[in-house]
Amino acid sequence: LYFCYTLTILLLFSYFVLLHRVPLIKGKSARESLEEQGLWNEYKGKFPFNPTRFDDQSLYVSNEQMTNDADLAYFGVISIGTPPQSFTVIFDTGSSNLWIPSVYCSSAACANHKRFNPSLSSTFKNAGKSLSIRYGTGSMTGFEGFDTVVVGGIPVKNQIFGLSQSEAPFMAHMKADGILGLAYPRLAASQATPVFDNMMTQHLVNQDMFSVYLTRNSAVGSMVTFGGVDTNHYSGQIAWIPLSSQMYWQITVDSVTVNGQIVACNGGCQAIVDTGTSNIVGPQADISSMARAVGAHSANGDNVVNCNNINNMPSMVFHIHGQAFTLPASTYVRQSTYYGCRTGLQSSSSDLWILGDIFIRQYYSIFSRAQNMVGLALAR
Repeated sequence: LYFCYTLTILLLFSYFVLLHRVPLIKGKSARESLEEQGLWNEYKGKFPFNPTRFDDQSLYVSNEQMTNDADLAYFGVISIGTPPQSFTVIFDTGSSNLWIPSVYCSSAACANHKRFNPSLSSTFKNAGKSLSIRYGTGSMTGFEGFDTVVVGGIPVKNQIFGLSQSEAPFMAHMKADGILGLAYPRLAASQATPVFDNMMTQHLVNQDMFSVYLTRNSAVGSMVTFGGVDTNHYSGQIAWIPLSSQMYWQITVDSVTVNGQIVACNGGCQAIVDTGTSNIVGPQADISSMARAVGAHSANGDNVVNCNNINNMPSMVFHIHGQAFTLPASTYVRQSTYYGCRTGLQSSSSDLWILGDIFIRQYYSIFSRAQNMVGLALAR
């Protein structure tokens, strides 16, 4: 209790010192754009969602795993090189590498994204290493280099990053140019040092933590804050949850209840807090049980509900480290102009749960490398 109180006081103090903020834009997801064009069913058939990056841990040594999540909608801007070249990236707590398209990429997926030109940067150095990133339905290949990367006004020198030379076709539909991974070094491909680790070792942040705030509906206002927390983005107390593993931001969930009844994760389960996944993902049997409990039924690969019933649907409650984290129906149901209403519940073949953007929108999330903890507080 004393530790949690002391840590909270330090975080409040951090608000008055220098924080480095990266505004995130909430744009149209790939799914929304494809629905507008009448191409969603075709895309889903070709590139079905499968969070394979969490399934085979033997691959982590040589390959970073990346999911083809078409619902991702939050992007921020970074720059690389001297003079700087700007890119939009997904700030992903479920991976550890930074990568962007390069001018050497001729894939269709690179044609509609910004591409880094190393010959235009006076500070670029070729690392002499190849890089491969696996997707559920393809891969990205390229090579690694070093350069200055500026994130939220922080110049990170000699940062290693990937430059793509080929990309999987589905990437053409993704809005961001690349990915900036914020998980632990143990997860990084090619033993690359993650951006936040270099921020810490180069003493560029006041505290060894970052925090994420995601708006529910507004296109603006979402934020990644490096070096502390922003008290404007949450209310009440911060619940500090120790990590169960230091590779992802992995925690233990005690159970999931609906109307006071355990419907999933009976006896406990492992989950990661992941800004690089949009929904709540879990084992098929548990996700089906949760869907039934809230009145959803399976249709066209989604757990759908009647849009007129949202106000009468029950909340889902995640019990974590002795505290209850409630998700009202208004937070876990998504409404589409073309496909009606669906829950943000998706099943996978892995036992590892993913608490994605649906959860993070409701709970301001703090990622402390200093204490190896995740802090959760009710988002404003």
